[in-house]
Amino acid sequence: MGTDTLRSDATGGADPAAERRREQRGWYFYDWACSVYSTSVLTVFLGPYLTSVAESAADADGYVHPLGIPVRAGSFFAYSVSLSVIVAVLVMPLVGAAADRSGRKKPLLAAAAYTGAAATTAMFFLDGDRYLLGGLLLVVANAAQSVAMMLYNSYLPQIAPPEERDAVSSRGWAFGYAAGSLVLIVNLVLYTGHDSFGLSESAAVRVCLASAGLWWGAFALIPLRRLRDRRAVAGKAALPGFRQLAATVRDMRRRPLTLAFLLAYLVYNDGIQTVISQASVYGSEELGLGQSTLIVAVLLVQVLAVAGALALGRLARRYGAKRTILGSLVAWTVTLGAGYFLPAGAPAWFFVLAAGIGLVLGGSQALSRSLFSHLVPPGKEAEYFSAYELSDRGMSWLGPLLFGLTYQLTGSYRDAIISLVAFFVIGFVLLARVPVRRAIGDAGNPVPERI
Repeated sequence: MGTDTLRSDATGGADPAAERRREQRGWYFYDWACSVYSTSVLTVFLGPYLTSVAESAADADGYVHPLGIPVRAGSFFAYSVSLSVIVAVLVMPLVGAAADRSGRKKPLLAAAAYTGAAATTAMFFLDGDRYLLGGLLLVVANAAQSVAMMLYNSYLPQIAPPEERDAVSSRGWAFGYAAGSLVLIVNLVLYTGHDSFGLSESAAVRVCLASAGLWWGAFALIPLRRLRDRRAVAGKAALPGFRQLAATVRDMRRRPLTLAFLLAYLVYNDGIQTVISQASVYGSEELGLGQSTLIVAVLLVQVLAVAGALALGRLARRYGAKRTILGSLVAWTVTLGAGYFLPAGAPAWFFVLAAGIGLVLGGSQALSRSLFSHLVPPGKEAEYFSAYELSDRGMSWLGPLLFGLTYQLTGSYRDAIISLVAFFVIGFVLLARVPVRRAIGDAGNPVPERI
C-alpha cells in the first residue's frame, strides 16, 4: 500500500504524517501488552509448572489420561500447545472474514485480546493436580492470542508506507521484548523471594501467570484507543469464513511467489515457535536447571532480543530483509545444534545459548512480517494477513507435536530439541528460492530500493 492510500485514510484535516505516527505508537503498544503472555506464561512458567501439575496427577507409570487417552505427563504441555494451534486455525478464517466484510477489526481485536487475558488471569487457580484446567486455559489463551495477532499484524500495511515497514515492524517487536524484560525482572524478584512475600513457590508461580493476563488486558487499551478502522472494500462478497479463506488462497494462486514465501515462513516459523514454547521444559527437565535460572535466561533473551530486533532491522536496510532472514536461520540452526550438547547442571552454557537465541529471535520474526507486508495487494490486507497468521499457526502444531512424540518415543529431551533443526534447514532452502523483488511487483506494490 502506498503513501497515497495512507493519506486518503487520514481523519478530517489532521496532518497525515502526525496521524500515522500516532497510530504507529499505539500499534507498538499491543506488542507491549501481549508479549508478556508469550514470555512469562508460555516461555518461562507454564511449561515446567503445568508439567509438574500433570506429574502430580500421573499414575505409577508416569501417564495422565485426558479423555481416557494415555499421555506421558512430560508430553502434556507440548500436546496442549498443539491443540491450541489447531483451535486457532479453525477460528481465524471466521474472524478474518468478519474483519474483511465489516472493516471493523478493532472490536474483533478487543474480543480476542480480552478473551486471552481473562484465560491467562484465570491460571491463578491452577494448582494441585488440575492439569486439565491448565490445558484448557492454555488452549483458550493461546488460540485467542493467535487470532488477536492476525488482526494486529494486518494493520501494518495500513499504518506504514513501504519504506517504513521494516523499522516499524522491528520497533513493535522491540516494544514487546522490552515489556517482557521488565515483567520478568518483577517475576524474578517475586519468585526468588516468595517466602519473604508470604507465598509458597506454587503460589508465586500462579501470581506470575495471572499478572501477565492483567498486564495484557490493561495495556491493550492503548492500541484500542489509537488504531482506526478502515472502510471495507466496496462490493466485497460476504463469504463465510472458510469460503473466504478458500477465495483468498485462490487469489494467492495468481501470485505463486507470495504463496512460496508463505510456505517458507510456515516451515521455519514453526521451528521458532516450538523453541520458544519448549525451551524452559528442556532446561528444567533435561538440564536440571532451577526456575530462577530459567527466568534469568529468558530475561537475557528478552534484553538481547530488543537489541537484536533493532540491529537486524538496520542490517535489513543495508543488505535487504531476505538476506538478513536467511542469515538468522543459519544462526538458529547453529544454536540448536549447540543446545543438543549442553551439559546438564551448567547454567553458564545455557545462558550462552539464550544469548544466541535472543540476538536472532526478534529480528527474524519482525523482518518476516514486514517482508510479507510488501507481498500484500493493496486493499486486501485483512484477508492476506489472515492467511499469513494461518501460515504462522497453521503448521506450528507440528513442531510441538514432533517434540512431544520424540520425547514420548525416546524419553530424551535432547533428541526432541535436535529434531527441530529440520524446520530451519528446510525453511532456509525454501526462502532462498523466492525472488522477492519480482513477488512484490506481482502483488502490484512499489519495489523498495533494497529488499
